[in-house]
Amino acid sequence: MGIANTRVAAHAFLRGMYEDSYFPDHVVDKGRDILLRLCARIEAEKPSDLAALYVLTHAATEEFNALEGEFEAAGSEIETVAREEIAGDFFFVAGAYGFAEADGEWLIAPREW
Repeated sequence: MGIANTRVAAHAFLRGMYEDSYFPDHVVDKGRDILLRLCARIEAEKPSDLAALYVLTHAATEEFNALEGEFEAAGSEIETVAREEIAGDFFFVAGAYGFAEADGEWLIAPREW
């Protein structure tokens, strides 16, 4: 399942986390996969408004919530750098799919990190 949006396909998700050895790549990979699945869902479901987009981003945020335990087990955590990277990529995704007016905090409202 490829991503049709060329901006998204060319984007290096969670780049700052990959560049920081504090975050284990095998767990960051799972975070990147969450974001790519979010993009695939947006392309498949084509949300018509912000409310529909938020349903999708909230589901992906819940997946990141579940990933926190894996970061901790690997001696890491979703802390300030990670929070900003993840939130920034959610906002990038919203903009790439035509939702530049999305509220960055609301995109990830159910976050526990």
